[in-house]
Amino acid sequence: MEQGLSNYLQERAAMVEQTLQELLPAAEVVPGILHEAMRYSTFAGGKRLRPILCLAGAELVGGRPEIVREAACALEMIHTYSLIHDDLPCMDDDDLRRGRPTNHRVFGEAVAVLAGDALLTLAFQILATYPAQVPAERRCRVVQFVGEASGSLGMVGGQVLDLEGEGQRLSRAEMQQMHASKTGRLLRAALCSGGILAGASPREIKAMDDYAAAFGLAFQITDDILDVTGNVEKLGKAPGSDQRKEKATYPALFGLDASRRMAAEMVARATAALQEFGARAEILKQLAIFLLEREQ
Repeated sequence: MEQGLSNYLQERAAMVEQTLQELLPAAEVVPGILHEAMRYSTFAGGKRLRPILCLAGAELVGGRPEIVREAACALEMIHTYSLIHDDLPCMDDDDLRRGRPTNHRVFGEAVAVLAGDALLTLAFQILATYPAQVPAERRCRVVQFVGEASGSLGMVGGQVLDLEGEGQRLSRAEMQQMHASKTGRLLRAALCSGGILAGASPREIKAMDDYAAAFGLAFQITDDILDVTGNVEKLGKAPGSDQRKEKATYPALFGLDASRRMAAEMVARATAALQEFGARAEILKQLAIFLLEREQ
């Protein structure tokens, strides 16, 4: 990873961590077990990719990242809720997440479900409230954008397609539809939300969306590859879990070499979408290219 990108990610992640600490109720606040469970999964590690994309979206059009920091954290809360629910026995039945016992293994299934519910609802409360200094119309657009990305036509719908695809041989188009919904929609919402709140034009939002759509597919393909080639230290969970569950993944359906070519194709498409932003897009271009390096 280039030093400039590494420093950027570290600085923005630190901003996200501090803001999450401010926004999440303390474990001492009643009901304590619920707030402890919310904080347990939120602060279990992770790349903070979605909130960083939100910050980057604002910066791409000349906005200051501090202005959208609360909205960025709302995206991370939605992502964390989805992970808690994905790990449940009725879903993927995972014991580890980011190298730690999953939420339901620590707090029980009922509290885990409610912790996810609470993170999701808190996220929309935050999106409706912050940033207070921007026009309410922009916040409403973001609430609508993120709501669509998170629901039945986005992330939740993608999870259903993922469950239905277990043991099936999907086409490339079907794979793209599943992952564009399950993973890509929230990544698109993150980047575009930052842009919307910072006053991006419709043309700029379209370019951001094109980038994030390709970036999301590249991210998912490399994630699938890592499940085959990675280890517990790199993944935070046991490798090979997708194969054991007969998940429809790119390596399983197309092989590792073809999957790597597909990832490179998506990265090229992502970087091409940023041409009109010039030098301001350098960090986002580096981030897309880094996807190809992380599974090496």
